Amino acid sequence: MKKQMNLRLMACAMAAAATAFTACKTSRSATVAQHKDLPAFFKVGHRGTRGLMPENTIPAMYKGIETGANTIEFDVHITKDGQVVVYHDASFTPSYTTMPDGKDIPSAERNKYIFYHMNYADIRRFIIGEKAYPEFPEQTRLRSYAPLLGEMIDSVEHYTKTHNLPPVYYLLEVKSSEKTDGTEQPAPEEYMKIMMAVKQLKPLGNRLLIQSFDMRPLQVLHKTHPKIRLGFLTGDKNVSFEKHIEQLGFTPAFYNPHLSLVTPELVKKCHDKNVLIVPWTIQDVESMKRIKAMGVDGIITDYPNRLEEAIK
Repeated sequence: MKKQMNLRLMACAMAAAATAFTACKTSRSATVAQHKDLPAFFKVGHRGTRGLMPENTIPAMYKGIETGANTIEFDVHITKDGQVVVYHDASFTPSYTTMPDGKDIPSAERNKYIFYHMNYADIRRFIIGEKAYPEFPEQTRLRSYAPLLGEMIDSVEHYTKTHNLPPVYYLLEVKSSEKTDGTEQPAPEEYMKIMMAVKQLKPLGNRLLIQSFDMRPLQVLHKTHPKIRLGFLTGDKNVSFEKHIEQLGFTPAFYNPHLSLVTPELVKKCHDKNVLIVPWTIQDVESMKRIKAMGVDGIITDYPNRLEEAIK
């Protein structure tokens, strides 16, 4: 009798799991259908491909595409002379950037090199990629620089055309914070006006995706450019998906959490609202397989080559 009871319980558990899996799969199918003009799975090269090339440089974008990325991710800032530059931090990072003469940037002097207080002509002279970067030992050492957004797009579009590759998607991250308005970037309205004036953005159409940890620029763009798909980035385990949507005031196309926050339940919540979920930053093959099995819509990684291996 006990054995029969255990078998019944096991059968019920298996049936429940199968039902949950089917519901999750159905939910994702509906979400993918809602975004049918986008890739079925986003293979995102983080900062181009930080694991293999100096980050946020044009060579990093090329390498990301070459190693399997269908989407390139990068960060932008506004310069003193109103240009949009591609770089992660608001000032030069001493760990991988050096002075125009090749010398190290003293960490204590970083505030001298905030982009919002520098003209782009001066920014371009700094060297990215010659200095060894122990955190990413597979990186190729080369001399590069922080490109303008428009220059980077022109270069990538030319690269894919001349190499007979499919056009890529651009996942642009707006770097800003309410605490640094006026010191590291303009207020959101002015910031978005300057950024969206970059002429190379408009022809991208649905291939332009914009994300941020800062809700404010997303809220501005939702009003001024309602056709652009927007994504909210989060690494905050203390704020729920529902609360973030409430705070945003609209439902974004993407909800992109840190990998530690991803669960089958969160994936289902996203898909139930036709929101795509593309977590960051996943580096090893086993983690990629585990996260992908939860039904996410893409993976952001410094190693698109490893993502190709995980998918295969």
